[in-house]
Amino acid sequence: MKKKQETVTFKVDEDLMKIMKNLQNRSEFIRKAIIGALGAVCPLCGGSGILTPNQRRHWNEFAAAHSVELCNHCKEAHLVCAREH
Repeated sequence: MKKKQETVTFKVDEDLMKIMKNLQNRSEFIRKAIIGALGAVCPLCGGSGILTPNQRRHWNEFAAAHSVELCNHCKEAHLVCAREH
């Protein structure tokens, strides 16, 4: 049984539209981009950028034994457990 598809529309600026017009399958590209972006959403805030008071409390408890450090190889921030050192 085929899943029902929904149509989603959104606005883009002129420069982005010029780029997107050259894509062979815009819909497939946009679907893949959205799915990829959803896989990178913060697990705490869900992508909002804001923690609720309870989430902040849990984060503070977690942060007491962890730190955010830069990786020596890729220079990206990552969590490090203080108990492992």
